[in-house]
Amino acid sequence: MTLRELEQLVALGEGLSLEFKRRVPRPERIAKEIVALANTNGGRIVLGVGDDGSIEGFENVSEQLFLLREATKAHCRPPVDYDTERVVVGDRRDVIVVTIPESHSKPHVVVRDGSANGTGPAYVRVEERSVEASDETLEHLRHEQTEEGVTFEFGETESLLMRYLDDYGRITVPQFAKLADIPPERASQTLLRLTRADLLHLHPAEEGDYFTLNY
Repeated sequence: MTLRELEQLVALGEGLSLEFKRRVPRPERIAKEIVALANTNGGRIVLGVGDDGSIEGFENVSEQLFLLREATKAHCRPPVDYDTERVVVGDRRDVIVVTIPESHSKPHVVVRDGSANGTGPAYVRVEERSVEASDETLEHLRHEQTEEGVTFEFGETESLLMRYLDDYGRITVPQFAKLADIPPERASQTLLRLTRADLLHLHPAEEGDYFTLNY
């Protein structure tokens, strides 16, 4: 990547697939960003760029790459594949572009310091932020890579759901449970089953996940 290409990339601003960091943050924080991108659509983390888009770079690139490797080794489970590229931005100052492809081993989690069982929260990207995945999002990620097709009976509960979505556009698990007068667990399972059948689309959100029609 050339300096001009880097400038064009940074000009896009942070978003679903692009994150800026002045330097490698504490290990769990950078692992969170990497895991979120791998669990979503993939993307890039640009190290050496401020949140405001200022391209600063740093002199000790080797130290930053070491911190990145150690953080991902200790805190990403399963391991996340990524590539790094150095871009010269000034006299003895470089930026590191970390490219993370969308993973085929979802969900990835962040192992926290002191975790006894080697597990932790999973994260996904919501706009320009990395947020903790809900139970529904986790279940969807687990099935996303392996589920080829889903069969189910389209009964009155599903018909009620479709009519509601035609009228209001979106629904959450608690809303569906109340609408259909069913337990939240069943509401969640029904929504996820319809999502895996490509009839619904799951939207992770900080204020609570919601579902919409997929057509």
